Amino acid sequence: MKIVVTVKLVPDLNASKSIDPATKRLVRAGAETVLNPYDEYALEAALQLKERLGGETSVTLLSMGPQATQETLRKALAMGADDAVVLSDDVLAGSDVAMTAAALAGALKNIGFDLVVCGGLADDGSTGGVPGALAEHLGVPGLTNARHVEIDDAVVKVQRETDSGYQVVTCPLPALVSVTMAVGEPRYASLKGIMGAKKKTIAPLCASDAGVGGLAPKTELLRFAAPPARTKARVVEAPDGATGARAIFEFLRERKLV
Repeated sequence: MKIVVTVKLVPDLNASKSIDPATKRLVRAGAETVLNPYDEYALEAALQLKERLGGETSVTLLSMGPQATQETLRKALAMGADDAVVLSDDVLAGSDVAMTAAALAGALKNIGFDLVVCGGLADDGSTGGVPGALAEHLGVPGLTNARHVEIDDAVVKVQRETDSGYQVVTCPLPALVSVTMAVGEPRYASLKGIMGAKKKTIAPLCASDAGVGGLAPKTELLRFAAPPARTKARVVEAPDGATGARAIFEFLRERKLV
């Protein structure tokens, strides 16, 4: 069985960042990138499946981004993934959710898969839209918000988190699953894993090879601005709770929030 985990390399939350005013894109030169934390949980879920299934089960990483950041994938390879593929091409720069999903779908069709495992969100965008769109492009069932994943006899079964508990959902393979952080804490890379990751393959893949050379984003960033400076807080002293509640209500009504 071939399990493919989609991983994204995102800017370190603690690093300083800037936007190019001409392209309206993040300036990546000199910006430190890290593995998207949510994707680490997706990888953990895939590695758990590999351990339970055994045999010829493999875990491949698929990332879309600049080739210069591919060495960050060594961390994921050190955790236990077998190899990686990086979809990188200048024509994919500035991709939105729709374009990213379409491009990843083309890459997945190129490399092949039985199960695709995704993180629920990306730290830099937090749209949560890629897994569902990706399943649609691939024409496979998409099981979202999974906290536990099992595979038995070419059928995948997940516990899907809801506001009131969880649902048990099943579907045949091939399929796509997006997971939550409840699948289990991502494992640490061992020294043996770190040393072995240096020998693992990170294969390049261009847009034309993936059959996605003619894609274009469906959204356009028109302008951006820094948030306004925070104004001084307004302090209201009320003699009792009812008076305080009225003061809060009037404050919200002035701003048309109620």
